[in-house]
Amino acid sequence: MAPIPGSGLAKGLAVTLRTMTRKSVTARYPDTQPELPPRSRGVIGLFEENCTVCMLCARECPDWCIYIDSHKETLPAAAPGGRERSRNVLDRFAIDFSLCMYCGICIEVCPFDALFWSPEFEYAETDILELTHERDKLREWMWTVPAPPALDPAAEEPKEIAAARKTADKLAAAEAAARAATTSASQEREDGE
Repeated sequence: MAPIPGSGLAKGLAVTLRTMTRKSVTARYPDTQPELPPRSRGVIGLFEENCTVCMLCARECPDWCIYIDSHKETLPAAAPGGRERSRNVLDRFAIDFSLCMYCGICIEVCPFDALFWSPEFEYAETDILELTHERDKLREWMWTVPAPPALDPAAEEPKEIAAARKTADKLAAAEAAARAATTSASQEREDGE
């Protein structure tokens, strides 16, 4: 069936009239905080204890907006006769948010979960040079990161946890068998005397 001429215009006018008669709802931003999605991308938070200064985030950043400085520190041997170990110590970790394009590559490539998305979005500055935030500010934003969503109860157990549980069960069974063997051996000695 052919459309009636002008029906599209009538539908458009009906939508316009419906919208015109509704009261508009405007959220007054500074007074009313917006409700953000739980995993929204606001700013990047740094969990400094997990950072090993591997530099993957800085190397993979397409904008080169992550600045990392570190030095090596020698740790004494853990056991006598052992060798000394060296480790990297983080001196500076800064992100220039005037360059950042919020792609999240740095968060994805971090092998030690040191970077996270925080829903914090109120970090505007009057001077563009002040948008380079150092590790102290990034650490403050870390505490605004929401907890990860709960796992699906019907989902399979992760492989790592299943393997750890299997190993723990084997060790517990071996210890129980050893205890049973020593108990039976001591009872046989008592019975023999």
